[in-house]
Amino acid sequence: MAAAALIVMAASALIVQNKGGGHGEIGYHLAMNLAKEKGLKVVMINDSAAKKDKPPFDAYGDLEAAGVEVKYADLGEGGLASAMEGVGPCEYVFDNQNVCPKDVQKAVAAWSPKAYAYVSSGGMYKPIPEGPIPEDGDVKEDNKQLSIEKAAKDAGLPLSAFRPQYIYGPKTNKRDYLDWFFDRIVNDVEFPLPGDGSLRTTLTNAEDVAGMLASVVGKEEAAAKQQVFNCATDVRISHKEVVEVCAKAAGKDPAAVLKKVVYYDPKALKGVELPKGGKFPFRETHFGVGVEKAKEVLGWSPKHTLEGDIAAYFEEYKKLGKDTKPVVRDWDEAVIKATTAAA
Repeated sequence: MAAAALIVMAASALIVQNKGGGHGEIGYHLAMNLAKEKGLKVVMINDSAAKKDKPPFDAYGDLEAAGVEVKYADLGEGGLASAMEGVGPCEYVFDNQNVCPKDVQKAVAAWSPKAYAYVSSGGMYKPIPEGPIPEDGDVKEDNKQLSIEKAAKDAGLPLSAFRPQYIYGPKTNKRDYLDWFFDRIVNDVEFPLPGDGSLRTTLTNAEDVAGMLASVVGKEEAAAKQQVFNCATDVRISHKEVVEVCAKAAGKDPAAVLKKVVYYDPKALKGVELPKGGKFPFRETHFGVGVEKAKEVLGWSPKHTLEGDIAAYFEEYKKLGKDTKPVVRDWDEAVIKATTAAA
């Protein structure tokens, strides 16, 4: 009797996630966090369109070793229902995809979960002249993720909507944000930057994004009240500073690299037809979100910095052989030509 009384069933969590983009790496780190740090029983349902031989999916054996049940389903063709047979009820639901979120919302509503966390997007915000964008900043009303947030609220789910912005990190399959800089720095070529290089943004390690999502566990009353949280690091970095950080990691003199930068005015290029290949990876404006709300409400804080992560990132870049591959510079060359001609 006494021994039986000590047995406590672990709380459970369901993660439903997309085939790739930033979703795959977020899901990997989120599942690991929930299983190992939060002690939850975790079931992860992945879109079967995921490339299982590519990061992060090729490392999902790590998740299974940590006790995560990994399943696959054709989310775009109604496969969610069969994959969820025998799953739940779960106290925590993490919807990390945009293929069938309304199906997920409908399926889990009957569970009355403690928290429904939806991975939305910081891309819905309209830029502001300067400073971090707050959660109540102006948004694009036709944004798909915004409509999904609204659907969750209408369904009465205990929503915490997280809006990530520009993610990098281990196990990533979306490398453009930093690889764009390394491709040009390693090859010692000219490349364009908008404005004078002082435009600021945020670059966030996927483990910190996952940590913020996982922080709803234990903070349900504060988090799950149909709230929105910006999801990023707390450091806004300029495009010029990204160049300097990457240059140092690549063993280059930052000052010498910056001499190869051609600064351009995005407004002057309006109407100019430009190639899409190799386009600059960030908004050509100040575009960084503020995360004070997550700090105050969830007690979250980032554990990573770009400067602390960049050496390991560059080693992975070389391991993938990207330092020996040709650079797609169609966009660069067109922008530099147009800027030089207008000077």
